[in-house]
Amino acid sequence: MGAQVHGAQSFDAAKRGKIVFSEDAMNTVKKIMSRYPEGRTKSALIPVLHVAQAEFGGWLSPEVMDYVASVLKIEPIEVFEVASFYTMFNLKPVGKVVIEVCQTSSCWLNGAEDIVKYIEKKLHIKVGETSSDGMFTLKVAECLGSCGTAPMMQCGASFHENLTYEKVDKILADYKADGRLRSYTDKDYKNTL
Repeated sequence: MGAQVHGAQSFDAAKRGKIVFSEDAMNTVKKIMSRYPEGRTKSALIPVLHVAQAEFGGWLSPEVMDYVASVLKIEPIEVFEVASFYTMFNLKPVGKVVIEVCQTSSCWLNGAEDIVKYIEKKLHIKVGETSSDGMFTLKVAECLGSCGTAPMMQCGASFHENLTYEKVDKILADYKADGRLRSYTDKDYKNTL
């Protein structure tokens, strides 16, 4: 696979050779793939990318995308097209917890912009950056579907709603104390009102 498939990212064949799903992750991938008819494995791409992102450090390197393509028996460019289109997939390293603050109408009217500024100041980062300890990456997102409980943010699979500065402090402290990677595949997600 060449760099043209992954834009400016280079491809390292030696790294690619070392990438393989853990047994648990591969079992999950096989279960996902079994939901689709023979010859339609591309239909499993989005959920498999979620598994891959969770398995390989919270982001999708060119080597990981190439591996996913080989597992699904599709072309690497097909994986890159999907991964680069959806904002839920990270194409560069991120913190263990990606904070996505909703910035659309309801959240904006209820103070999301202030929440973003508060998080930036608290973590000493700007939107798109990762904290110096590698724990948090801050993003803004288009509608996360929680308009009645705005402002809100998502961290992995967990929604945090009706945000205040105090709630943000507690949420960040809890994630920092937990210290582990959060992803869209978390089974212990929570919805905090």
